[in-house]
Amino acid sequence: MDLVTPGLGLIVWTTLVFLILVFLLGKFAWKPILNAVHAREEAIDQALKQAEAARAEMGKLQASNEQLLKQAREEREAIVKEGRAMRDAMIAEAKDAASAEAAKILESARTQIHQEKMAAVTELKNQVAQLAIDMAEKVLRAELAQPEVAKANVERDIKDLNLN
Repeated sequence: MDLVTPGLGLIVWTTLVFLILVFLLGKFAWKPILNAVHAREEAIDQALKQAEAARAEMGKLQASNEQLLKQAREEREAIVKEGRAMRDAMIAEAKDAASAEAAKILESARTQIHQEKMAAVTELKNQVAQLAIDMAEKVLRAELAQPEVAKANVERDIKDLNLN
């Protein structure tokens, strides 16, 4: 068992060296180590605070981006709506102009047809009158060629004139 149990001198010298080591570490090393640990803790706390601030800023930026996207969509919808309204107005205006032009053309065609009809009627009347004159001339020549018939016609016409 002597091999397993340390001697009293070894225990005293080990304890004395340990106490000197603790004293020296406490005097020179503990404060810088604790200061470094505290500085590290503060740096970690600062980094966490900065990360939280960055996360909050990212949330604000994301909300701002969503708001900008919403505004852009609304503006796009307004522009599209305005474009559709302008298109519909232009189509309606074009239809009105086409209708007015068609009405003018139709009225012009009606006027031209009426004028041509009147010209045709006048021409027809002239031809009928000429035909009647030609027929009357032929009849009168035939009747005047016979003196008795001509005399009877003149007497009948005189009679008719006296009655009127």
